[in-house]
Amino acid sequence: MADKDNAKIRLDKWLWAARFYKTRALAKTAIEGGKVQYEGQRSKVSKIVELGATIKVRQGFDDKVVVVKALSDQRRGAPEAQLLYEETAESIKHRMDETERRRKFKQANPLFDHKPNKKERRQMEKWRKDTMPS
Repeated sequence: MADKDNAKIRLDKWLWAARFYKTRALAKTAIEGGKVQYEGQRSKVSKIVELGATIKVRQGFDDKVVVVKALSDQRRGAPEAQLLYEETAESIKHRMDETERRRKFKQANPLFDHKPNKKERRQMEKWRKDTMPS
């Protein structure tokens, strides 16, 4: 880890080193596609990451909000990569709530072996409206 005060690490390289993305090319694509926000705003791939910065990363269905704790430009094992950041408590709670909501939706709406008919679509839409927070 490069804990130097003057270390300059690009956002795509830090995301790769922190193991959010498997390659720097995937990190670059995610940043350019708006899936990554630095301090609440879209940023460029070459944005210099600073200690204490807040980064929001969308991976699949989940949004993770992390605070940068250390800088590194080398990709290491997962235990070391997790030392580079800390996920916020609100982010963890939100992810767990969304996971539970998706699980309940899947139980209430088993996968159909056919295209849902009009009645089934109405039932799914009613369930979504009832379970979505206002």
